[in-house]
Amino acid sequence: MTRILGIDPGSRITGYGIIETRGTRTSYIASGCIRVAGDTLAERVKMVFDGVSELVSTHHPEEVAVEQVFVHRNAASALKLGHARGAALVGAALHALPVFEYTPAQVKQAVTGKGNAAKEQVQHMIRMLLGLSAAPQADAADALGVALCHAHTQGTLKHLSLASRQPREPSP
Repeated sequence: MTRILGIDPGSRITGYGIIETRGTRTSYIASGCIRVAGDTLAERVKMVFDGVSELVSTHHPEEVAVEQVFVHRNAASALKLGHARGAALVGAALHALPVFEYTPAQVKQAVTGKGNAAKEQVQHMIRMLLGLSAAPQADAADALGVALCHAHTQGTLKHLSLASRQPREPSP
């Protein structure tokens, strides 16, 4: 059994999603948003750090998966996002948890089968994959997607590792 905390960092809203995997079974544990408000960037970054630290203390994940920063047009927004992401990374690292990083395209590919899927498609697939009664809020769905991407990636890597250790029959 592995409990994974997925994080979709943001300077105003940081989504989180917690899942548990047992073999090929995945269970939903919790999801939501860390909503930050503060006059200064330092206050907002501290709130992200405190929120992630509280999630780790409450839910006891064994691994953390974080979405990487996507820079589109606005460099200032990307910088603020990077600060929030850094706070989330430190919140996990201070609890000695392994942290894994995935691009938005990797997450969308793992969840929907398309690396350029719309947010609504991600929300719908999260609902279907985890058997939820309603689609989670967009930031929480993205974080659950990061956690699912990590679970699928680690499952595949484990499967490949086991397969490479097995003796092979010689070819005729």
